[in-house]
Amino acid sequence: MQRQVTILGVRFTDLLFDEAVEKLARAAAGRTPRSVFIANASTLNHAARDPAYRRTLNAADLTLGDGTGVRWAARLRRRPLQANLNGTDLVPALIARTPGIRVFLLGGTQATAGAAATKFAGLFPHAHLAGWHHGYFDHARPAEIFAEINRSRPHLVLVGFGNPLQERFIAEHRAAIDAPLVIGVGGLFGFWAGSRRRASSTLRRAGMEWLHILLTEKGKARRYILGNPAFLLRMVAWLPSDCLS
Repeated sequence: MQRQVTILGVRFTDLLFDEAVEKLARAAAGRTPRSVFIANASTLNHAARDPAYRRTLNAADLTLGDGTGVRWAARLRRRPLQANLNGTDLVPALIARTPGIRVFLLGGTQATAGAAATKFAGLFPHAHLAGWHHGYFDHARPAEIFAEINRSRPHLVLVGFGNPLQERFIAEHRAAIDAPLVIGVGGLFGFWAGSRRRASSTLRRAGMEWLHILLTEKGKARRYILGNPAFLLRMVAWLPSDCLS
């Protein structure tokens, strides 16, 4: 029985890193369509404001916890999560674990998605790039995109629109995507393309990767400057009622 931890109404599955990789590898090799979301503090802020989005997260086959904020909140509840299951580490480990896996990349700008696709073979020599498409298409009329994806016969589709858009898109259109596993991956393609840089291993071990993003990605400053205090206040307000439930 998988242990689950609920934070601000969102249910997380608690797994060790290697357990998560193995579970995703089995899903990618299976026949049953699976959807996996990776949620951080920003995701939870969206979910707190939007009950429909919260229901979308809870309807996924797996929702995994990403980042210091989520792990801190779990510890505050005395139900700590065993691992930081961020997509930047988890997805490459999954692909490396699954030789021959066919992967389709969906999301990012034309330049970012194209650069990520170009570098894919070097990053993952034992995997196959089934195809790719940027994220700037008419999301209200995605039939051509789905036809392209399905012709490529992927085992794994990575959707990088950022939250909450990618989770809503996956939930709405999952039945149209003929692939065993679909994962929302946020800005992952930027790392593969080289347009984004990860924090040092020292900062990551200290749980301070958010500080690196704050300093190096000015467009995300508002999310952290306003979002982190908002998340803290929501947790403080939510904990007493949670303890009584």
